[in-house]
Amino acid sequence: MEFERIDNIPTETIEGYRVRPGKPLPFGVSSVPGGLNFSVYTSAGTSCTLVLFSRSEASPLAEIKVPDHYRIGDVYSIVVYDLDYEDLEYGFRIDGPFEPERGNRFDKSKVLMDPYARVISGRDEWGLDPDWSRAYQYRSRVAFDDFDWEGDSPLEIDDADLVIYELHVRSFTKNDNSGVKFKGTYAGIVEKVPYLKALGINAVELMPVFEFDEFENSRIHPDTGERLYNYWGYSTVAFFAPKAGFAASGKFGMQMDEFKQLVKELHKEGIEVILDVVFNHTAEGNERGPSISFKGLDNKIYYMLTPEGYYFNFSGTGNTLNCNNPVVRNLVLDCLRYWASEYHIDGFRFDLASILGRDPWGAPLSNPPLLESLAFDPILSSCKLIAEAWDAGGLYQVGTFPAYGRWSEWNGKYRDTARRYLKGDDGQLGEMAQRVQGSPDLYQWNGRSPATSINFITCHDGFTLADLVSFNGKHNEANGENNSDGGDDNHSWNCGAEGWTDDAEINSLRMRQCMNAIGVLLTSRGTPMLLMGDELGRSQHGNNNAYCIDSEVSWVDWSLLESNRKLFEFTQSLINFRHQHKCLRINRFDHEGSNYLPSCSFHGTKPWEVNWSAGSKQLGWLMSCDDEATGHMDAVFVASNVAHYACWFDLPRLPDEYQWQLCYNTGDRDSPSQANPTQYHENGILVGERSMTIFAASPRET
Repeated sequence: MEFERIDNIPTETIEGYRVRPGKPLPFGVSSVPGGLNFSVYTSAGTSCTLVLFSRSEASPLAEIKVPDHYRIGDVYSIVVYDLDYEDLEYGFRIDGPFEPERGNRFDKSKVLMDPYARVISGRDEWGLDPDWSRAYQYRSRVAFDDFDWEGDSPLEIDDADLVIYELHVRSFTKNDNSGVKFKGTYAGIVEKVPYLKALGINAVELMPVFEFDEFENSRIHPDTGERLYNYWGYSTVAFFAPKAGFAASGKFGMQMDEFKQLVKELHKEGIEVILDVVFNHTAEGNERGPSISFKGLDNKIYYMLTPEGYYFNFSGTGNTLNCNNPVVRNLVLDCLRYWASEYHIDGFRFDLASILGRDPWGAPLSNPPLLESLAFDPILSSCKLIAEAWDAGGLYQVGTFPAYGRWSEWNGKYRDTARRYLKGDDGQLGEMAQRVQGSPDLYQWNGRSPATSINFITCHDGFTLADLVSFNGKHNEANGENNSDGGDDNHSWNCGAEGWTDDAEINSLRMRQCMNAIGVLLTSRGTPMLLMGDELGRSQHGNNNAYCIDSEVSWVDWSLLESNRKLFEFTQSLINFRHQHKCLRINRFDHEGSNYLPSCSFHGTKPWEVNWSAGSKQLGWLMSCDDEATGHMDAVFVASNVAHYACWFDLPRLPDEYQWQLCYNTGDRDSPSQANPTQYHENGILVGERSMTIFAASPRET
């Protein structure tokens, strides 16, 4: 005999729909027997109306005012029965005072998006102009989490073993020469999983995939007539919803399954998925921006406001989320728990993460509640947490970010030091020595490990690697801002000509500098991160801020795989080399090394002797440990010469039972990555101008 719960029975009819009081949790929409439970928070709103639409229709199907007695605390909730789930779109009208000077911006004429919506419609196809006449542009839909994961789960790769590859979903495969069917989509990346596997990386860091509006601040270039977009997506509309315009099957919720399929296919090949998430601000902008969701629900709760009701702008984009308010903090936690549990995401990189540690008035907190909650959350316990440890308000926390033993950091000091060292700036040897051993000056003092440091030389924000060695200054004219945007502190060097040249010697030097950068990055302790396409010599034509460019400037040119094959093979081989050598992945600053050699030591042209003077241009580093798997010593020696002349390096002496193998020589134009590492019987090597060599210790043949 079946019994029907009394709390599943409708209690009244409103606007022709059977309804009953809902449950305040979970927020958003959830299914109950025979109906849907809608729940939304507003502390200062005086009434709530649930607005229902048939799919794609401009006018509402119905507007159901939620009775006041359905409100529990600050939450309106209602169950509506007999709805066509698949055809349904919904939103809310919230009434209340419009008092900007007191932080309230209620407007019952606006239909507001559910901040907990799992699926958003209205922007299903990338770059397709929406119907601007519609008052409700971002439509909340009902999500169905019925994907077959076939036993998949997050991979939980040790931080020290990661090689991260940062990529933009659309840029990775949008080019016609990508060779994929579904260009510029999640499905397109699935087609390229064999390439990523062959490259050897074991984590991808996806630039923003939460629903955003590419038409935000969209404009036409004044000279070329080209459409300029919010291309990178660092301005979130919906935190729980994957970007529909990045899906080949982007309509009607199928973007969820397509994205999950991408995660599953990457996991099959041992590749983790890290999401670049933006919780420091939203797409609603300042007082002149649109009211999409948070502004109309509870502006003074969700945003950091001045006493006069204006928006603090620590993000540089118009507003700043009030992340350490308990309501906002819970939203962030709920969001990340959802992506970790329902999408099997392995980690998160937090854009402008220092904002997340500010109080409601912008002052840095010594114990930020949100950062602590994320660090100790039981659902997120195995997820990587990576901070961009600065913000647009001037707070720079590389080395001092509140970590709670969990957070890693994008190491901006590694980037700047490596760039300056590689182009031969004076006084960089001491700094470079700190960076290649995992930055103990930044992380050892508070008990953090080398893998805390996410080492990178290039990322989406700035020059690509090819441009770093081809341009002295930025060339952002295509952005339509008179080349005024983007950073000027690039620490780049064009090797003798600005931009493209037919000079064979300059091009050879540029290729060598690219290999030097990759060589330094992949032989440094910490967690290395490569930028999409750097292994191919991808260029943005000197644009160091291509945030608005949806064209070949931003897209990966896959023809480079042939024209720059040596660079690809060098990168591929070095990634594999890193995976093979445990000594490069040691994750303790107090590691004792091998029985014969210290864990990390530095050398000049003479072993154990370094000229630390400002003008010195030669640095060697030796990493060592005992490898229990092989029973042998594992040791790698790097001899780096950033001078404009060749220099002889004496090699550090090994125990008699070992000898050095020469594995890489960027000065060798024909074979920079030795197919069969040379058994090196000499005591030294001539390292060419602006070149580096990499050796590995090998047991002598008996």
